[in-house]
Amino acid sequence: MPDLDSGHYFLTTLSPIRDSAAGEHTHTSYTQAARIALAKMPPALQSPATQKSGKNSPFARNTRTHFARMFLLNDAVYNGRVSKRFRGDPIDPQHVDRLNTSYVVFCADIDAITEDGAPLPEELSRAGQKEVRAAYARTLWNTMEAELRAVYCNCEGFDGVQSADDFALYLDKCHVETTMPFHDYYLNLPDFHHLPLRRLIALVAVPLLFALLGLLLRLIGVMDMPLLPISTFWAFIGGLLAAVLMAAAAVWYVCQNGKKPLPPAEYDDLPSVLKALYLQQKFADFAIDTQGADPEELHAQFGAFLAAHQPANKTAPTQPPGTIAAPKP
Repeated sequence: MPDLDSGHYFLTTLSPIRDSAAGEHTHTSYTQAARIALAKMPPALQSPATQKSGKNSPFARNTRTHFARMFLLNDAVYNGRVSKRFRGDPIDPQHVDRLNTSYVVFCADIDAITEDGAPLPEELSRAGQKEVRAAYARTLWNTMEAELRAVYCNCEGFDGVQSADDFALYLDKCHVETTMPFHDYYLNLPDFHHLPLRRLIALVAVPLLFALLGLLLRLIGVMDMPLLPISTFWAFIGGLLAAVLMAAAAVWYVCQNGKKPLPPAEYDDLPSVLKALYLQQKFADFAIDTQGADPEELHAQFGAFLAAHQPANKTAPTQPPGTIAAPKP
């Protein structure tokens, strides 16, 4: 289940843009109208230039979005001709993949939860993943409906969207599976899903050796398997079929094992990440301000630091979403 990993849901949606002009009395295409709407959407306050604007990203209005990106995809990337060494005419045209329309692409790394404060799950069924998508879509609609309307009103099938539930259904129709999620919050590597290689090899090797023994005895003229009431021919055929079946079962087991998501780390949810960033900055300021303090004064000031910043409380005080630095007092 590539969409789910390490307690996070890696959402990808592609929404097709309408083909005609944006309206009866305008020369702007729907593609250009969507591009203008995206350009008006402010980025997060994560650089000196954006911090001066004072306008945060609308995705920062919830505490589930770790990373989000929304952009227009006009066409598939052309990677060049498919190499055909020593055959074929190099000037003959080859098929080039093209999209039949432009798309609004939305990608987000979010906490795989259906309500704020819930623990990150280790695994989710497909129905559970669908509910995570729906809950997140409803959260987006309730916190940034105007921005979503400005972009998605240019897309096919959005006309009937009037509520958070409608938007959840619409976004689910546009969902595509994420095939390569990326996660980088681990402080300590988790227990990976180790394969029992010796057992898997033995499952294939034992019937294969049985088949080879039957073949060898057949070649040297022994017609029946010693100690077994079967012929060497059927020993070879049965052992070979068993080896093939065991090899197929081993491959299936390896593939299923590879689909298992990694478990979440202890502090992987967004509120914990924001609290960690907040404490990191505040403690750095504390260390600078208390340079040269005597032990009694340092002890008292550290107690005041704990009381003011509450390290065990990840909800407040903390760093707001969409910012690169905690607010100064």
